Amino acid sequence: MTDEELFTRAIAISAKAHVPYSKFRVGAALTTTDGRMYAGANIENASYPEGWCAETSAIAHMVCDWNGTIDRIAVYSPNLAEITPCGGCRQRIAEFAHPETVILLGDDSGPTRKVTISDLLPFAFSDRALRGETPT
Repeated sequence: MTDEELFTRAIAISAKAHVPYSKFRVGAALTTTDGRMYAGANIENASYPEGWCAETSAIAHMVCDWNGTIDRIAVYSPNLAEITPCGGCRQRIAEFAHPETVILLGDDSGPTRKVTISDLLPFAFSDRALRGETPT
């Protein structure tokens, strides 16, 4: 799957977002290192802290099917060009990714920028910290 095809999936799934309060749609689509694809949209709840981000939804689909490693993830919102994952989602992505996992950002025309999870979260909390090791 090309970057453009993956981003198109993120655009398409954003239409499924449940955002009755903010009206801020987000879609995310990811591929795993073995080529599987998962997508998710943000889901709001009247109790705001209880909602799910699009990236969280896509990762949950991946974990429920197969506990894999994220190779690439595309994030899209019609409300904001080049939207990036929030802090919590950056940590969630880091949990299931490798440091050079690519995050595709863009707009209605498709992907316009590539960053890595290490770019967005350079000192991610990891299992190394739980073992008392210094981050690298």
